[in-house]
Amino acid sequence: MSDTHTQVPSVLAAELPSPVPAQEYEDCPVTDVLRRVGDKWTVLVIVLLGRRPHRFNELHRAVEGISQRMLTRTLRALEDDGLVRREVFPTLPPSVEYSLTGLGVSLLAPLSALADWAVSHQAEIAAARKAERPPRVT
Repeated sequence: MSDTHTQVPSVLAAELPSPVPAQEYEDCPVTDVLRRVGDKWTVLVIVLLGRRPHRFNELHRAVEGISQRMLTRTLRALEDDGLVRREVFPTLPPSVEYSLTGLGVSLLAPLSALADWAVSHQAEIAAARKAERPPRVT
């Protein structure tokens, strides 16, 4: 990026075709990551694993309302994306521990920035949602 664009957020500096082709949007790595972290459980699991490694049942107890099946699916997806490491220990029965990989740890800073932004603007967002607006014409 040139020195003249140092204050422009990268999402605004990127060139986009007009209209943006649907397939290009679908194939975009940003769209892919936002889908992953935007699901119901992923951010919470990443935050818990960012604090320390957990065994499956520890995670299951730590996340109220998540089914075993959904926790399994979430962990597998994060493992497939290279964000979570699954380590099996040779005990009887085998024990499994989940932890963040280096890539997963590197996601904590941008997630923290988004969380900080959300907390600092929650009152404004709530007020905007409550504000009366004229009826929308469709």
